Amino acid sequence: MSDVQSWIKETVTQNPVVLFMKGTAQFPQCGFSGRAVQVLKACGVQNLVTVNVLEDAEVRQGIKDFSNWPTIPQLYVKGEFIGGSDIMNEMFESGELQTLLKD
Repeated sequence: MSDVQSWIKETVTQNPVVLFMKGTAQFPQCGFSGRAVQVLKACGVQNLVTVNVLEDAEVRQGIKDFSNWPTIPQLYVKGEFIGGSDIMNEMFESGELQTLLKD
């Protein structure tokens, strides 16, 4: 396993909620990442860890390889890959995301 893959695995398993996104929670740099942050805030997430994939090309590609998912943002809860912003929106609207984040 490469250093980037090891770092990603460590990051998602040691933090309860991790969002790999374009930009930061304070300054999202794409609409999908911005929406993902809004959804998580609406769910009451306090200790969100974000990783700006625009700062490191290896991480940007590495997270796609890690999850086998082609797009950013990507949400991880308790080490498990949840999905991108569309899946987050669907789960939020059904109440499933709030339940997942409370456990």
